[in-house]
Amino acid sequence: MVYVLLGAFIAIFDPRKTKPMADKKYILTREVAEKKLQRMALEVAEQLSGEEGVLVLIGIKESGMVIAQKISHLLKPLLAKSTVKVISCSLNKRHPQEVVFSESINFNDLNVIVIDDVTNSGRTLLYALKPLLHFHPKRIQTLSLVERMHKSFPVKMDYVGISVATTLHDHIQVEVDGEEIVGAYLS
Repeated sequence: MVYVLLGAFIAIFDPRKTKPMADKKYILTREVAEKKLQRMALEVAEQLSGEEGVLVLIGIKESGMVIAQKISHLLKPLLAKSTVKVISCSLNKRHPQEVVFSESINFNDLNVIVIDDVTNSGRTLLYALKPLLHFHPKRIQTLSLVERMHKSFPVKMDYVGISVATTLHDHIQVEVDGEEIVGAYLS
């Protein structure tokens, strides 16, 4: 009996945060997020079918990088003629002055997809795209697990897991545990 109650307590409360998990307004569960990632990987593979060369996935630090790794894993068997490379992009999301990639790559004639967990205003993706303008990639696309409808910057998402209409005061958080996406919730 004690183990059952303890298990229920652990299931309701996330030990890393003070907010009870039951109080979170989930818009994506682990299972639904996985299906969204599989669908987006299929869309990318369809868009790039028949192409050879390198596909560079640029994951925005933290959750965006987890999504980039997941998409990479799903794409590798689908893109037999291409090499899928994942790099990370670090920047301050509130004040994106400096953008740093984990590797220095010549992006000329490469297919590039910039990946983030949640697209809010479009600012993060716009600044992440800025260093790519010094090159001549074959194609630059964007991918986001969750897209909000409050764009302040001219960034169009090419691949979207789910689009959510929220108020400006709402915040969407993609929750990860190590290399796994737990879900996404509205706060």
